[in-house]
Amino acid sequence: MTVQTALRQGCKLLDDAAVPSPRLTAEILLCRALACERPFLYSHPEQELQEVAWIHFGRYLHERIEGAPTQYITKRQEFYGREFRVTPDVLIPRPETEHLVETALRLAPDARSLVDVGCGSGAIAVTLALEMKAGVWATDISAAAIGVARENAARLGAGVGFVVCDALSAIADRSLDLIVSNPPYVAFGEAAGLQREVHDFEPHVALFAGETGLEVYEKLAVDGARVLRPRGWLIVELGYKSLEGVRRLLGPAWCDVEVVPDLAGIPRVLAARLGRM
Repeated sequence: MTVQTALRQGCKLLDDAAVPSPRLTAEILLCRALACERPFLYSHPEQELQEVAWIHFGRYLHERIEGAPTQYITKRQEFYGREFRVTPDVLIPRPETEHLVETALRLAPDARSLVDVGCGSGAIAVTLALEMKAGVWATDISAAAIGVARENAARLGAGVGFVVCDALSAIADRSLDLIVSNPPYVAFGEAAGLQREVHDFEPHVALFAGETGLEVYEKLAVDGARVLRPRGWLIVELGYKSLEGVRRLLGPAWCDVEVVPDLAGIPRVLAARLGRM
């Protein structure tokens, strides 16, 4: 079995199973099996696969056909130009979340201290720690997620402190200049509308917020007013239909509200500033 033949057969299996982007997926999975980069596949098409590589490739193809996201198979995902380790204990970082990072860098470049709430893989916290001169903390209710984030921070050389807690419950009053979060925002009743790869494989604790989908936003708005210093920023990623609900949760303590759309024009990030208390 040559590299070229394996790639062709893998592509056909994925295509027959209606897996999106079968060619790219086959390339990524074969690279994982061979521990190589994509150019190798085309510069060495006639190289014979060792049996162990073929076995791994077959297993990866089966997992993807069964619905497992490619990122959980390869255990990696790029975010803001860096590679992060991901496992089923954390959400897969999405490109859209980079809008949150960019908004934080634009609005709060001089922040001295910040926290990423619901950090998951640590993609946001690690990125901001490497891009800003701030003390960075990250919280998550999942100890397993904190373990993945801590590993990413160590591997990428980011100075981040980690706390297992619910949202901001362990954060001291008036201790922060910036809160960032991509929180759970799916309502329980919307579960049936999720893609199979998301519903069946990504952690529900990081997906589902409660009956309305606004429950964690409410915690952030209420507790954010406690932990932020005056004029500090709260910057959150928005769910597809959550903008107006989140706006309603912001009481008179908040001002300078800004909404940032993604490349498709969908409201993706909401930023609000704590007024003078």
